[in-house]
Amino acid sequence: MQIYSNAKIVDPEKGKVFTGNIAVSEGLIVEVSRNRIESSDNSVVIDCGSHFLAPGIVDFGVKIGEPGERHKESFRTAGLAAAMGGVTSMITRPDTSPSIDNPETLEFFTKRAHSATEIRIYPMATLTKQRLGEQMTEISLLLDAGAVGFTDCDSFIVNSKVMAHCLEYCSQNKALVIGHPQDPWLSGGASATSGKFATLKGLEGVSPIAERMGLERDLSLVELTGAGYHADQVTTRAGLDVLEESIGKGHNVSAGISVHHLTLNDLDVGEYRTFFKIKPPLRSEEDRCHVIEGLKRGVITIVCSMHTPQDEESKRKPFDEAASGAVGLQTLLPAILRLYHSGELDLPLIFKTLSYNPAQRFGLNAGKMSKGCQADFVLFDPNYPFILDRATLASKSKNTPFDGQTLQGRVLKTIVGGKIVFSQD
Repeated sequence: MQIYSNAKIVDPEKGKVFTGNIAVSEGLIVEVSRNRIESSDNSVVIDCGSHFLAPGIVDFGVKIGEPGERHKESFRTAGLAAAMGGVTSMITRPDTSPSIDNPETLEFFTKRAHSATEIRIYPMATLTKQRLGEQMTEISLLLDAGAVGFTDCDSFIVNSKVMAHCLEYCSQNKALVIGHPQDPWLSGGASATSGKFATLKGLEGVSPIAERMGLERDLSLVELTGAGYHADQVTTRAGLDVLEESIGKGHNVSAGISVHHLTLNDLDVGEYRTFFKIKPPLRSEEDRCHVIEGLKRGVITIVCSMHTPQDEESKRKPFDEAASGAVGLQTLLPAILRLYHSGELDLPLIFKTLSYNPAQRFGLNAGKMSKGCQADFVLFDPNYPFILDRATLASKSKNTPFDGQTLQGRVLKTIVGGKIVFSQD
């Protein structure tokens, strides 16, 4: 048995932080107590040194380059980055090469994951073959093979009849559909959010209305089919209003947002810095403030890294031509702690959106500090200051918008199933 003692325990389920101790046996939590837990001769006591102990991060939307793009990110490097960032579970995207659109590819993906990293991997599969939006995948077989959700990622299914068919079939199989709500005709070719800044910089912009239109289409079909639906990112006030209306009607819908959209705005692009080019593009400061309020109200429930590794060659291009995406496994926690230090979010809410809510939405036994839950933890110091040097990131790709910025928050230990997989010691 392991005993984690002298910890400031962050309990997102109960919304509390308290000093206490946690006992772990056979990879599961067996006791949580404010009082001292008696140890036996074979117990291992780990003194947390009055640091914060929280549920391990369940990061949604992680892109791993296997198969097909191993030069950008492998399971091994993604696992190292996750462990160093306090991420104990990764819900991975199927936009690999080839796409994860059949049980055989999914089985290969899962076997490679288990052989290369101790971080838990929960794969999603595509909704349509090759993400072309034409033919539905074998959803029931993919569910049996271990898929935890279905998405075509940023390939918006234009044909509403195909999307309705996918939603209906997923509803029958109690499978979760993940959408990327952007009207493709408005957002196609755009690299920035429309407005004064995009105009001054000569960048092709997309209106926030594209997000609202994409959501309105998807949520109308959700109302028709009764399917469970999660919007991977809602980043604008226009999208937030549509989402809140659907939730108010009692539909089985939820939404997330990347930490980059929570902590950065369109002005951060500055002099065409391509590490700030992500999808959807960074929004206005007004929209950023609105989505933070939406997070506090529980309209947006999941914060993720949307970890998207890109190699140097794809980023060293003019802004309009550069690839979209940023890595985030290792920077997710210190980035969101910006909102903790500014007084906008407290630690229980932060870990509710990082750990508890994604685990609940995807049916995982994680994200809680209670008896019977997986013993997946992150021990961290939220006040530790450092200047991020992208060269120190464990990911193969180093495309982070936080390069050279001062952040606060250091992971001291990452524990998966009671096993320490990373330690600063």
